[in-house]
Amino acid sequence: MKMWGILIALLSGALMSVQGVFNTELTKQTSLWVSTGWVQISAFLVCVAAWLFTGRESVGALMKVENKYILLGGVIGAFITVTVIQSMSSLGPAKAAMLIVIAQLAVAYLIELFGMFGVEKVDFQWRKLLGMAIAIAGIVIFKWEK
Repeated sequence: MKMWGILIALLSGALMSVQGVFNTELTKQTSLWVSTGWVQISAFLVCVAAWLFTGRESVGALMKVENKYILLGGVIGAFITVTVIQSMSSLGPAKAAMLIVIAQLAVAYLIELFGMFGVEKVDFQWRKLLGMAIAIAGIVIFKWEK
C-alpha cells in the first residue's frame, strides 16, 4: 500500500506544478483575486459533484468536528493559491516549486517533531535534518548561475 501512497504523492506534486502554471497564466489575463476565486469556486463545484456521485456523507458532520480550527483548510487553500501564483510569477515554476517543497518539508517535520494539530509526535533525527540540508543545497545548485 505504500507504493500507492508514493504514486499518489508524485501525482499530487505534478498536479500542483501544472495548476500553479495554469493559475499564474489565468492571473495574467484576469487578476489575482479573480483567478483565485475561480480556482476555489471550480474546486468547490468538483467536490459537490463528487459528493453527489459517491457515498454522500452528511455535511452536518462538519458541525461535529472537535477542533474547529481544522475547518480552516479551505481558507488556507485560498492563500496557498495566491502565494503559489505570486511565487511562480516572480521566480518561474521550477524555482518556486523547489522553494515551496522545501517549506512544506520543513514545516511538516516541525509539525511532527512537536506533535502539533493532532499529529503523532516523533523523535528528532539528524538524518532528516541532513536530508533537508541536502535538498536546500540542491536548490542552491539548481539556481546557481555562472
